[in-house]
Amino acid sequence: MSVKLFRCLASNLLIPRSQHVRHAHRLRGKPPTIARSLKQRLEQLNWKDPTLNFRVNIGYAIKINKRSITNAWTKEIIARRNDAELEKAARTKKLLVDLQTVKEDWLRIDGSSHIHRLADHYGIYNDLYGDAYFMPIVPLDVSYKLEDDKWVKVYTGNVIKPSEASKAPNVTYNSEDESLWTLIMTTPDGNLTSTKNEYCHWFIGNIPGNRLKEGEELVNYLQPIAPYGIGYCRYIFVLYKQEGRIDFSEYKRTNPCLSLQERDWRTLDFYRKYQDQLTPAGLAFFQSDWDSSLKEFYHNTLNMRVPVLRYDFPKPYIKKQVWFPIKEPFNIYLDKYRDPKQINKEFLLRKLKKVHPFNGPEPPKKFPLGHRESYYVPSWLKFEIIKKRLGYGRVNKLDEY
Repeated sequence: MSVKLFRCLASNLLIPRSQHVRHAHRLRGKPPTIARSLKQRLEQLNWKDPTLNFRVNIGYAIKINKRSITNAWTKEIIARRNDAELEKAARTKKLLVDLQTVKEDWLRIDGSSHIHRLADHYGIYNDLYGDAYFMPIVPLDVSYKLEDDKWVKVYTGNVIKPSEASKAPNVTYNSEDESLWTLIMTTPDGNLTSTKNEYCHWFIGNIPGNRLKEGEELVNYLQPIAPYGIGYCRYIFVLYKQEGRIDFSEYKRTNPCLSLQERDWRTLDFYRKYQDQLTPAGLAFFQSDWDSSLKEFYHNTLNMRVPVLRYDFPKPYIKKQVWFPIKEPFNIYLDKYRDPKQINKEFLLRKLKKVHPFNGPEPPKKFPLGHRESYYVPSWLKFEIIKKRLGYGRVNKLDEY
């Protein structure tokens, strides 16, 4: 007894009362010197052999002398600092900035690299060209006309509804008059027959300069047709510069082309065939999802049923029934093993008993739980009566059947 008392006194003297003491602590997992961080694990999972997996630039190189631009900006900044009127307008918040000039400077200096990074983020190059990419050095201006002279522009991944993009857009770009171009609008998402193929929504070849109306329209324009339940689909405009006139007669389709199978397309196969005569130079893309206007378009224009994609949930697992379930309400437990259609039928018949054919259902009581039963009611039945009066549970979903 004295030894135990001495040990208790000694422990109280050595360890302060405010200090937290851990007993029987074990290190879970690998020690910090061996365990890898999340970044290291992701790098190992996503590692690719650089000798086998490398990206090839199939477009034009960017030729920008940033030093001369920086020097010009420096001179302009110094000149504006010495302008008293400009400083006064800036301090009084009356200085106006020309956004068009800002956009032109951005497109001239960093626009190509920014669009390239955004397209890479959305997986445009990977889905169209595999291990190849290009720098969009030619700014592509694509805009759809709406009602009341309003326009919606295509940027880099903005959302445009199918009803807004129902008609062919207005496409402009800067080019020389003697040059030839090809414009293709395609989508790598939502192909109903093959996951490897795309849909060609628009194909104009041999465009002289930037005059699209004088080009050869091989595949007429088709609005976005994102299927129901698939989410957002990418619609991509790619502008190619031609080395000379090309015979695209094999891609000619009847106008209007309303067969989706005839619009099957693979950008990689097309580019491999004409890689010596075509060079991608411009890029713009947007996203679109299901719209109520597509229901009429599928039925009346494409003459087909609306493709609906839903997740096929597995049937819920119900364990084997036992004779005497413990801590289980017997009415709910037994309903698990009955036919759901029979249960819904019982609830529907119960509801129809109190529904007048001309006056409709009975009006709800002002105080549903303020009416006492004249006889003894077990707890499970009392709970069912409460749900029935308040309209909870299965009774509230009878209108769906």
